[in-house]
Amino acid sequence: MDSLTQAALGAAVGSALMGRKAGARAPLWGVICGTIPDLDVFIPMGEAVAGFTYHRSFSHSLFVLAVLTPVLVWLILKIHPQTRQWRTRWAVAVYAIFATHVLLDAMTVYGTQIFWPITSYPVSIGSVFIIDPLYTLPLLVGVAIALIRRHNPGGHRANVIGLALSTAYLAWTVGAQAHVRGLAQEALADQGLDHQHLLVQPAPLNSILWRVVAMNGDDYQIGYYSLMDDAPRFDFRRYETAPGLLTDLQTHWPVQRLKWFTQGFYSVELVDNAVVISDLRMGVEPDYVFRFKVADWDGEKAVPRTSTRLPEASGDERTDRLPALWQRIWGDKEAFARVM
Repeated sequence: MDSLTQAALGAAVGSALMGRKAGARAPLWGVICGTIPDLDVFIPMGEAVAGFTYHRSFSHSLFVLAVLTPVLVWLILKIHPQTRQWRTRWAVAVYAIFATHVLLDAMTVYGTQIFWPITSYPVSIGSVFIIDPLYTLPLLVGVAIALIRRHNPGGHRANVIGLALSTAYLAWTVGAQAHVRGLAQEALADQGLDHQHLLVQPAPLNSILWRVVAMNGDDYQIGYYSLMDDAPRFDFRRYETAPGLLTDLQTHWPVQRLKWFTQGFYSVELVDNAVVISDLRMGVEPDYVFRFKVADWDGEKAVPRTSTRLPEASGDERTDRLPALWQRIWGDKEAFARVM
């Protein structure tokens, strides 16, 4: 999730577990601990694909963070020695903040290696978008009230209610995702569209409009469905991919890594005489957030190269789609089709 949400979640969890004992120290350290796992973005990983796929690995491991917890507790007690009698409570709060951070990230589609180093499998439930105001807002309100009324039991209750509402919202997204997945599978079967992998994820900033990606060898289908639609109909659009371009690149590390990390949801194309792999899970056609040049094309075959990331679409192009997304939520398929 985004940095603001993780900071708010950390503050909320810290306040809920420490109660009024630590005062404003609890949300403050909640923000700090809720930010620490994402500091791995400042560690140089080498080539572009490495930086992309090693994010949310060791720094998001439940085991690594368990080892880090005593260090943070020692630091907290060093700075706030008057709270030493709550050492155990601090330990529980710090680890809970770490754990909720990585588990929330696992709810997104990116891929979070929460069990590293036992397994580096990137857990990606994908039921919530990386920025979702409906999840974040209850946390922010609860924490704000808790800070304003930190000497009053009502502030603590407000924070707990905010946490409960945000957690209930996550449960809602999982249920909605399962519902849309069932409808998508029926629609694909009815339309005679075969698929090997199926991805169901929320469109940006909401959990009402859902995006479906169905992979099938040399092509893939993309469709959208809103929970506000009158009927469960998917207007799938076909896009081509060229996996044959990777024939000579099967042992090339960036290619192997992207195949694994995207869990099969990637496209391959030639762009300016370069072989480009796009992660179909993040972004919309044709402007995906993560696109990597992995080889040069000499006219006959692919020549491996150090991976580089292609620039994203301009902010104006992305902003232009937001009104169309909003209209599609309420069933305006024509306006949406003209932009997407």
